[in-house]
Amino acid sequence: MRTIDLNSDLGEGFGPWSMGDDAAMLGLVTSANIACGGHASDPETMFTTLRLAAENGVRIGAHPGYNDREGFGRRIIPMTAGEITRMTAAQVGALMGVASVAGAKVSYVKAHGALANHAADTRAAADAIVAAVRAISPELALLAISGTELEHAARAAGQPVFSEIFADRGYLSTGRLVPRSRPDAMIPDAKAAADRLLAFLDSGLMPVVDGDPIRLDAHSICIHGDSAHAVGMAREIRAQLTAAGVTLAAFLA
Repeated sequence: MRTIDLNSDLGEGFGPWSMGDDAAMLGLVTSANIACGGHASDPETMFTTLRLAAENGVRIGAHPGYNDREGFGRRIIPMTAGEITRMTAAQVGALMGVASVAGAKVSYVKAHGALANHAADTRAAADAIVAAVRAISPELALLAISGTELEHAARAAGQPVFSEIFADRGYLSTGRLVPRSRPDAMIPDAKAAADRLLAFLDSGLMPVVDGDPIRLDAHSICIHGDSAHAVGMAREIRAQLTAAGVTLAAFLA
């Protein structure tokens, strides 16, 4: 596995409030998951981030989440499957509409936060997201947490799907991410994160906090853009992967 994509969750500001350094991140990653009005963002933030991504030649994905700006989309909001489908379609459609004005193209969809975690474990939620994406375009890809129900649902529906792993998150033996409420949820040290990724790319095995390493598939590596160490993490990972002979390229041509 010597070619991999680097993605980051970006455009997560709102009005005058900014989140992270999108301009710096867009010079380092190869794909950008852009918030589309649910957990964060607004039309102007979308437009600015879309233009920056396009100017940097970065592949663009929609990043829908629960309509929960107060909780940054990290709380599960009780919803029926139909409501999840309509919410996802509305947010993806919003970003695609702004993209048409920005001269950019949305190529894939990656669910955010609690919505992604819920769809990772719950097939009905996964099917609901896939239904929204498929209704918009059978060619619109999904980027899903490796080994989850969302990945399985997309494959069952014949929707293009790619797998992602996380550079800066701890893993459980179930293949799920360590909950953010735990002290071992995040990996703040850039070198440690890069070393773990290089070992994974050589072996396909991901270390976990509660057992032996597990096997995961990966087309993309996520580096969260909302942390104080995001840019430093992205630079270190990019530098170490490149030095090790790994080619960095978007998972969609």
